[in-house]
Amino acid sequence: MKNILITGGVGFIGSRFVKHIYNATDYNIIVVDKLTYAADSYRIPENIKEDDTRFKMVIGDINDLSSDSLPDISYIVNFAAESHVDNSISDGRPFVRSNIEGVFNLLEVAKAQNKDIFEKFVQVSTDEVYGDMEERREALEADESFSLKPSSYYSASKAAAEMLVLSAHRTFNIPYLITRCCNNFGPGQHKEKFLPTVFNSIKEGLPVPVYGDGLQIREWIHVDDHVRIMEELMHLESTSEIYNIGSGYLHTNLEVIEQMAHALAKPASITHVDDRLGHDRKYALDCKKLQAYKGDLHFEPLQKFLDSESGN
Repeated sequence: MKNILITGGVGFIGSRFVKHIYNATDYNIIVVDKLTYAADSYRIPENIKEDDTRFKMVIGDINDLSSDSLPDISYIVNFAAESHVDNSISDGRPFVRSNIEGVFNLLEVAKAQNKDIFEKFVQVSTDEVYGDMEERREALEADESFSLKPSSYYSASKAAAEMLVLSAHRTFNIPYLITRCCNNFGPGQHKEKFLPTVFNSIKEGLPVPVYGDGLQIREWIHVDDHVRIMEELMHLESTSEIYNIGSGYLHTNLEVIEQMAHALAKPASITHVDDRLGHDRKYALDCKKLQAYKGDLHFEPLQKFLDSESGN
């Protein structure tokens, strides 16, 4: 039976990936999570019991992880990251430690694995590494060959992590998958994120805080679609690839608020606040490479934007 190491597996997206892997495979799952403010043990799937021999939870920092404490690993999937852009503006140091130094250490763990058993290092990146598509103007959407031009310490740290993965492949022949996904939504998202903020504000009759004019454009995908596609990409025989993961559902922030108000059947009021420093106006992904595998990947968003659970 294969062993899979999932870091950040108690976070919003990581926990859904753990649930999917547990149900879709017979792998032994080792989750490493620091249990910071963005993680919560309640996200461990309810069908995984404390004495389940397929599941092991390790509370710790990925910077402290050593191959000596692990069995032979087939896959390392890294969700562990500082991810709130506002926090990276106020203090970027934790982003460097987690998103860059942490990835370096995980690659050292991968390097020490049995080469006959280890199959792939999966680095979960972001569409933000491409920077502001409205400003760049080279294309309406960014494909995987697009140069990286990050705007924040967060996106810069994710881009730097990608460079480490690529160099580890070139130098040490570590097979990899890098995924660059658009914004996720779904149940269990931290309350500081945009959609939960919109949902809770409208539900409680409070004004929704909106950066600038609110016309920033983002692409949205349900978290369960994201992790399903990730798992299928991870298991493709082709190794060492980069894939954009998008849905085609692009909305301005004002449109999101309007749709949420309609879904809740409640009026929405807005308070415009000073725009975020370095705020990108538009992200948009070209997913033709992913769609080329449609027959194998069943790529089709299963849950449309703002369906049922988006604000939970």
